Amino acid sequence: MAQSDLANLIGEDAVKLVMRMLEIPGKSGDEGAVASFIVKQLKSYGVDESSIKFDTTHKKSHIGGQVGNMIVKLPGTIRGPRRMLMAHIDTVPLCVGCRPVRKGNLITSKDPTTALGGDDRAGATVLLETIRLIKKHNLPHPPLTFVFIVQEEIGLAGVMNMTVSKLGKPAQSFNWDGGPGANMVIIGATGDDHIEVDIEGIASHAGAHPENGVSAAAIAGKAINSLVDNGWYGLVQKGKQSGTSNVGVVQGGDATNVVMDRLHIKAEARSHNPKFRAKIVKTIQKAFEQAAREIKNAAGKTGKITFFTRNKYESFKLNTKEPVVQTSLAAMKTLGLEPITIIANGGLDANWMTAHGFPTVTMGCGQSKIHTVHEELIIDEFLNACRVGLLIATGTV
Repeated sequence: MAQSDLANLIGEDAVKLVMRMLEIPGKSGDEGAVASFIVKQLKSYGVDESSIKFDTTHKKSHIGGQVGNMIVKLPGTIRGPRRMLMAHIDTVPLCVGCRPVRKGNLITSKDPTTALGGDDRAGATVLLETIRLIKKHNLPHPPLTFVFIVQEEIGLAGVMNMTVSKLGKPAQSFNWDGGPGANMVIIGATGDDHIEVDIEGIASHAGAHPENGVSAAAIAGKAINSLVDNGWYGLVQKGKQSGTSNVGVVQGGDATNVVMDRLHIKAEARSHNPKFRAKIVKTIQKAFEQAAREIKNAAGKTGKITFFTRNKYESFKLNTKEPVVQTSLAAMKTLGLEPITIIANGGLDANWMTAHGFPTVTMGCGQSKIHTVHEELIIDEFLNACRVGLLIATGTV
């Protein structure tokens, strides 16, 4: 079938399918219902049950979960290296309860208190619609692996713990997520280190004897203020190096009449340069340790710090000459799109997939204003993403 004929197969059925996908609740860890829907659809398309597998990533995840990553492998009908298409099926909690409604070229949530979940049900629908059309029209294709990933929204936990031996050693890997443009090819992304700080102060009565206490809140405030004053908080730029840091969670205290003795902080540091990111983390640690040493009670006693960090995902950057990049660009140009390559400052499943040994690009699929109640899915961009997916899966580019 000609490339133009393949593109013309994408239409209203894809829109109806994504509408059904959007209304299924499935925040990170609770993807069971959407996974069941996908399996039911696959079987109705004629995919043999033996081709549908789940790994055990949820048993390794720090939050547990209902189900692992779903891996669907289709034997090739033509010779060629295996290709992998992937997208995540979880959403942020704000999407639970979404009622999608179509308004012209947009799909939004009818409920003004929920997000839509186009991130990333649109990407997952690209995969599902590709499989549907391949099976319906007996389209020739090389060996294919489709991966419906869980727990992306909580730090890429699903792909980090993926059982890569089940993937079939794909030569090229394509991820649908990211921004609104179907002509967008993300070829690199930043790395992220997760930070937790436990501050132990000394409790005392805040009215009768505050001088006997050591405030965990004061230690945190002093440390954060030092980071801000010295340019290590928020956007961090030191010479030619850049990154970001942020304190996102602060938990502590039970009463106003007690000098706070315990405080728990969750923070992060990001940079495309792993060495500079490590320097940001070390500077944050030193700031908290210094603040703990400087704040003393009347008896000269101090609090103490417990500092924990782990890498959520590492940065990567693909050469534009990589076959997977060239294939993506070719598919877009075939459709008359003008492709753009981007380096992202957020994390993607492609970070871990590339680290697993499968260089992966990420392409847009119509998502806009994600993680907010104003989220939209741009229909014509979503349909173009489906067309890109079908061209790639059938090996016509």
